Amino acid sequence: MSSEQNHAQDSADTAEAAGPRPRRLTYAAVLAGLEGVALVAGGLWVLVLGLTGDPDDRQQAVTLGITLVVLALLPLLAARGLLLRRGWSRGPAVITQVMALPVAYNLVQADSMAIPAGIALAVVAVAALVLLVNGETTRALGIKGPGRAE
Repeated sequence: MSSEQNHAQDSADTAEAAGPRPRRLTYAAVLAGLEGVALVAGGLWVLVLGLTGDPDDRQQAVTLGITLVVLALLPLLAARGLLLRRGWSRGPAVITQVMALPVAYNLVQADSMAIPAGIALAVVAVAALVLLVNGETTRALGIKGPGRAE
């Protein structure tokens, strides 16, 4: 093992030894996991409709469905990492939330049934961001601020 891997393992062990997982970290993991599950469900729905329905462009529908399922891996892996208190997991979780905000905005701008989905997505993304940047969450993940390295 390299010294970087040893340091990463020591950081993970320190985070686990620090006590029980904070509720805020658990809530952030649950929200990220829900987003991942929603992406899988949406991707499978689009994929099935693309294969069995009459889409304008079958290839585009299938590609979108597969893309959504693959994109679901990011929040699902982040959620698992957050539950296991891995410091690396906060980055993908934050990226997921930042990417969700423009999607939510576009859904809210639509004149359709997508407006409630956009509002729900925006609320979840903002709530998850607040939970992820919370001091209790960063301490539980063993993340130190700039200039605070050991």
